[in-house]
Amino acid sequence: MGTPEDLIVQASQRRRTFAIISHPDAGKTTLTEKFLLYSGQISQAGAVKARSGGRAAVSDWMAMEQQRGISITSTVLQFSYRDHVINLLDTPGHRDFSEDTYRVLSAVDAAVMVLDVAKGIEPQTLKLFEVCRTREVPIITFLNKLDRPGLDPLEVLDQIESKIGVRPTPITWPVGIPGDFRGVIDRRSGNFIRFSRTAHGAQEALEEEIDPTAASHQEGENWKQAVDGVSLLDEVGATYDKKSFLAGQSSPVFVGSALTNFGVRHLLDAIVDLAPAPSDRHDLDGNLRPIESEFSGFVFKIQANMDPSHRDHLAFVRVCSGKFQRGMGVTHAESGRILSTKYATSVFGSDRDTVEEAFPGDVVGLVNSNELRIGDTLYVGDRVEFPPIPTFVPELFALARARDTGRFKQFRKGIEQLEKEGVVQVLFDPSGDPTPMVAAIGEMQFDVFSHRMHFEFGAEVELTRTSHKVARRTDQATASELGGLGGVRVRVRRDGTLLALFESPYWLARLQNDHPTWKLDDLIA
Repeated sequence: MGTPEDLIVQASQRRRTFAIISHPDAGKTTLTEKFLLYSGQISQAGAVKARSGGRAAVSDWMAMEQQRGISITSTVLQFSYRDHVINLLDTPGHRDFSEDTYRVLSAVDAAVMVLDVAKGIEPQTLKLFEVCRTREVPIITFLNKLDRPGLDPLEVLDQIESKIGVRPTPITWPVGIPGDFRGVIDRRSGNFIRFSRTAHGAQEALEEEIDPTAASHQEGENWKQAVDGVSLLDEVGATYDKKSFLAGQSSPVFVGSALTNFGVRHLLDAIVDLAPAPSDRHDLDGNLRPIESEFSGFVFKIQANMDPSHRDHLAFVRVCSGKFQRGMGVTHAESGRILSTKYATSVFGSDRDTVEEAFPGDVVGLVNSNELRIGDTLYVGDRVEFPPIPTFVPELFALARARDTGRFKQFRKGIEQLEKEGVVQVLFDPSGDPTPMVAAIGEMQFDVFSHRMHFEFGAEVELTRTSHKVARRTDQATASELGGLGGVRVRVRRDGTLLALFESPYWLARLQNDHPTWKLDDLIA
């Protein structure tokens, strides 16, 4: 049986916790659904096995998402595959709504980067990869949509290396050009894997493994071109290397089409075979918290009203060490208080089940733990506090007022709740003006803020945009120097963080150049 510590290590080795990152429309939502198909969570594409035996939407639970057909918030999907527990943290895909994605990436051990072979590297891809590189998150790449016309895959590999700075190392390689995709060469075996379509991609694609001699006879010129491509990859040393992959220096590449299910199984197998299991995690002081030590975890997301009928509040906790058991008392590192975990749930999109236990890599939802904030640490036994989750400085700013002054109480409650969830950042004038300023990275955050204030809190808001273009975190000494300058204002968050807001990025650059000792940071700890 082994010791309790041995059981924790064994359980963690069976976990894979990852996120899918992509530019909008690259196929992330489709790929997520197909993972559920291949893991047996859904019987056909388009429906999830609900507890009642009916069907439910997979992950985009918010009404606004369903109306617009995009992913705005992130959700957690846990499922089993090949005797492993897969924790998929589904991230927003809209180009304007990215801060929630940044936070989610702090809770994963790997990421799958989905690229549309017709478009290659796009701005959002670059932005998200920078976050992965900062956090040293290993990345597996999936070249998607080969069933449609697109770029030469070699050209996409060049973009990955030149724009992102990571060396792509294909493990599967396409036979046939984009738009006439026949299957793949598996570079590990040299064999041809031929795919056959199923109606509307609703079932797993049929796969036939064919040896190179037969493949050459059957596929002719398509096979020759694919073999030439593989030979070129061999010549330049674009071969999978575990050490460089885990260090974030290279990325194993798989090719396929999520829509037709071509290559989906290869990618899901790679998550099990290549992605790292949870490991010891550094605390705030740089010390490692072993995974077999007592329970610890941190809050990476807070969401309210996932179930509007209950008006609840859910804190998502990534388990970092030990065994979580429902009902155990955990210490809140920031306050020192003991919190109850009686109402602990697992989350599958919008569906929930009571969770009795969880291990490193798993995500637990704590219901109505209202004092928790993003980045907070929970632990049992020896004290530990994990580093805070950095937030990015906002780029859009607006003064927020209640349209109906008679609803000011609801307005204030909504502002506080949505700030706590990280939907927007809320800034105040330290000189005394009580009008709150909401700040965001992308335009969609303002849309979500206004939508939820109206429909969840009954407080319509009026947003008046300001002329500020960029912000930097600062300190009191620098704020005092900035106070008399034009084109800049200092605002403060509820946690005391000072932000300097500039009307011109050129004015910011000049001040940074003229005053290199001033504190003007682009990350907020």
